[in-house]
Amino acid sequence: MESQKMLGGLMNRVKPYLAMISMQFGYAGMYIITMVSLKHGMNHYILAVYRHAIATLVIAPFALYYERKTRPKMTFRIFLQIALLGFIEPVLDQNLYYVGMTYTSATFASATANVLPAITFVLAIIFRLESVNFKKVRSIAKVVGTVITVSGALLMTLYKGPIVDFIKFGGSGGGSDGAGGSHGGAAATELDKHWIPGTLMLLGRTFGWAGFFILQSFTLKKYPAELSLTTLICLMGTLEGTAVSLVTVRDMSAWKIGFDSNLFAAAYSGVICSGVAYYVQGVVMRERGPVFVATFNPLCVVITAALGVLVLSESIHLGSVIGTIFIIVGLYTVVWGKGKDKRMTDDDEISKGLPIKNPVKQIDTGKGLAGELEMKPKEGQETHKTTQVEI
Repeated sequence: MESQKMLGGLMNRVKPYLAMISMQFGYAGMYIITMVSLKHGMNHYILAVYRHAIATLVIAPFALYYERKTRPKMTFRIFLQIALLGFIEPVLDQNLYYVGMTYTSATFASATANVLPAITFVLAIIFRLESVNFKKVRSIAKVVGTVITVSGALLMTLYKGPIVDFIKFGGSGGGSDGAGGSHGGAAATELDKHWIPGTLMLLGRTFGWAGFFILQSFTLKKYPAELSLTTLICLMGTLEGTAVSLVTVRDMSAWKIGFDSNLFAAAYSGVICSGVAYYVQGVVMRERGPVFVATFNPLCVVITAALGVLVLSESIHLGSVIGTIFIIVGLYTVVWGKGKDKRMTDDDEISKGLPIKNPVKQIDTGKGLAGELEMKPKEGQETHKTTQVEI
């Protein structure tokens, strides 16, 4: 009996980590599947619309069932926040990324995406979601860990170095070196002409993604229903994305979709990387904050590189190995600092006789999406005395 309690406690502690790591695997698969779809002629504006339409249809039944008794009242202010969330990530963020990547290069686009933890950390400090006291080791750990993580991601993206032969694949990988010398003079001139606007688009995309995390964190405080919020974000993203697509895409035949890679890309990215991802990051964010969620983003680079080696028999370079080590060390440092922050906050409130902030939400059932990442208090135990999961 005692061992079962210990095992249950361990599982509750590691759930946030497993959830965020699983999300990065989902994102890594999305990049590969989406690129196949785009190469087959799928318009990225329309892909974003189908993606969030499918996510809405899949997540809505769970929201209607599991949160039918706990869904807060909708106010005009919350509606405006949801409308803004639906525009920032589903419409603005995703389309800026695709257009910016075509104006610069895939390598540069990946590099700008990997500074997300740093931008999120700065915005969280500005909006007082994070506190930094350089007299405290835990605060220094968060800052240093963020710098190490971003540095590792940039190193992994921008520096290749010699090939490291962990496994003999019997052939040299034909790596793509970006917009190199294979392009003609006219192509290089065209690329240079669009480099500045492309860079601004990619930076805007990264700021938008970080802003989405911050705004989602504030919205969850007033509307603590993750499944319902996810459904509404995807719904607003579908409606707003449709309006943008009708203006930018004049060829109505571009909306045609069949049972092919385009439909699979829309379904996979919609269900996994929009529906499930928005919900999971919302649940974790209520407990750990937006910086904790954003810090795991560079892991996607590591996972993608590993999948490239194992599945596609690609070569792995020294830069990827060193960058991976940096990312793991930096991620651990940030998570350690965040864990200390949480312990200190809970200890201070307990010593003052106050209830712990952001108690774990009670739900009717522990099954399904709504119960995976939340704990139900023991029978007879008051909600404000629920023990919060700590790391």
